[in-house]
Amino acid sequence: MTAPLALHPAHTALVLVDLMDRIVALPLEPRKGTEVLAVCEELATSFRSSAAPVVLIRVERPGVAEQPPGSGLAEGLSRDGDIEIVKRTIGGFQDTPLHDRLRERGVTTLVFGGIATNLGVESTARAAGDLGYDLVFVEDAMAAFTAAEHEASVRLDFPRLGTVVRAAQVRLTGG
Repeated sequence: MTAPLALHPAHTALVLVDLMDRIVALPLEPRKGTEVLAVCEELATSFRSSAAPVVLIRVERPGVAEQPPGSGLAEGLSRDGDIEIVKRTIGGFQDTPLHDRLRERGVTTLVFGGIATNLGVESTARAAGDLGYDLVFVEDAMAAFTAAEHEASVRLDFPRLGTVVRAAQVRLTGG
């Protein structure tokens, strides 16, 4: 295994994208949504215990009277103090208060997980990169609709945008 990646909790936030029951339940690759959720929950626990922000982003369909069943965050994921963002596009920054909420906390580094790797996660990460954040991608905290889509993001795109790691490598230090 590669060496741990040391991150300072005062400047780092965990960003988890679209961990909603209806999305976690979809057929995903290279791992099941429930596996992604479990890794993301472990990361969130670690971030919270280091007093680092946890951002939970979920999507709502615009222009509908009622959201589909399972549109809330996965049960038990959210905790008091987490930053919850509702998006209406693929990415989490467009027309949301996400950037302001991160900046007011002094966050400069974002650690990503969620579903789908090549859609909500990558779109949010690309916007974050454009805004000047340092980016970390936790490969085993993500899945997509096909393994090929996941691998294209993780092997081709993410290394150009930031650092790709496994959950076991993420270490919050200096808090």
